[in-house]
Amino acid sequence: MLFKRLLPLSLMAVLATSACTFQLGDPVAVQPTPQTSVKTDAPQTGDGPATEEPGVPTANQSFSDSEVTQEINDAVEVVNTYWQTHWSEFFTGTYSAPQVRGSYSGTDPNRFTCSGEPAAEMNAYYCIQEDYVAWDFNLMREGYAQGDAWIYLVVAHEWGHAIQNRLDDSLVDVAGELQADCLAGAVLYGSTTDGILQWEPGDTAEISAGLTTLGDESPWADPSSHGDSIERVSAFGKGRIGGVAGCLASS
Repeated sequence: MLFKRLLPLSLMAVLATSACTFQLGDPVAVQPTPQTSVKTDAPQTGDGPATEEPGVPTANQSFSDSEVTQEINDAVEVVNTYWQTHWSEFFTGTYSAPQVRGSYSGTDPNRFTCSGEPAAEMNAYYCIQEDYVAWDFNLMREGYAQGDAWIYLVVAHEWGHAIQNRLDDSLVDVAGELQADCLAGAVLYGSTTDGILQWEPGDTAEISAGLTTLGDESPWADPSSHGDSIERVSAFGKGRIGGVAGCLASS
């Protein structure tokens, strides 16, 4: 994926390669209260790149930690900008971004905690109680080695959990992890429509491979709570086609 600074954007946080992971549990409804009906003229993302894109994930053969950090920064900016721009098209109230604590090391004894629990190794998460997102830098580095789309997927997914935490219960799907995948699809393809993000050859394959890894292979992404690879790819595609409105439980 290619982040394109075509608009005056403001990076809300600088991510450091230090110290947290996926917080499981039911999202808590907080303000603002969503509108009773979602606008039907909201941006649709079905015109984005075709899911039938051929090829395999594009591996990054050689890169530095600073490149990974910059990619994370770009992903945060893309995802936050999308929600900042489009929030009012779907919900009432004012959009507020979660705190970005950023990268940590899963082996650091002083790594982030959420409700007193230390962040898990090789993980990424949204901490409901403290309203922040974070990720093990090693997870991001290993994913980036297979292609930069991985980083955008992880950031957009965790941000999706933060969005769930800002919604009325009626709009939060019981399959919360799949809904977060759906929101990730809506945001990433919506950002291409906005002209902020450019889909590159191999990105679709990278996304599919990432969702397969998260759905079937990652030891902390239990399919019983997160969905298997087929369900996760399907959920992401639902967001690609239907946008944010297509991801809401009442839709």
